[in-house]
Amino acid sequence: MGLKEKYEKEVVPAMMKKFGYKSKMAVPKIEKVVVNVGFGKMVAQKTPKEREKIINEITNTLALICGQKPVVTKARKSISGFKVRKGMIIGAKVTLRRKRMYDFLERLIHIALPRTRDFRGIDPKSIDDQGNLTIGIKEHIVFPEASSESTSRIFGFEITIVTSAKTKEEAEELFRLLGFPLK
Repeated sequence: MGLKEKYEKEVVPAMMKKFGYKSKMAVPKIEKVVVNVGFGKMVAQKTPKEREKIINEITNTLALICGQKPVVTKARKSISGFKVRKGMIIGAKVTLRRKRMYDFLERLIHIALPRTRDFRGIDPKSIDDQGNLTIGIKEHIVFPEASSESTSRIFGFEITIVTSAKTKEEAEELFRLLGFPLK
C-alpha cells in the first residue's frame, strides 16, 4: 500500500476520531516537500570553471534523487565574510508535490532513513509550531539513486515537509500515523 493510499484509508479516519474533525477535508495533509542543498562552501574559493562543474554534479545528483530538475538559488546580497557576491549561485532546491512527493517520501521513510548512519529516529523537536517537519541529511549517498562510486563529492541537504496542520500535536500524530520513524 502506497503512502497516499495509507493516508486516505488509515490516517484520515484515525485523525478524525482522535481530534474530532467533522469533515475529512479538515484533516491535516502533506502539501509539499522542499529539498534544499547549499553549496556555498564548496564553490567559494574555486575558479568559475571548477564552480560550474561542482554545481552541475550536485544538481544532477539532486535531480536523480528527487526525480525533478532543481532550481538554482542565487545570493541576494554580498557577504564578504563568506566570500559571496550578489547573484552568485549558492544553492539548489526542488519543490515536490502530488505523486512525486509521495514517491519521494516513501523512499525517504523506507530506504534512506534506515540506511543513515547511527539513525535512532527523527526527533519530534524537528516539527515546528506550524506543523512542518525539517530533516537534515548529512550524506546524499543514503539514497540508492545516488551511488557513491559515481560521485566524487558527498554533500548534505535539508528536507522540509510542509503540512496543513494547525498545531504541532496534529502534525506529530500525522507523521506517526504515516509511518515516519519519530523517536
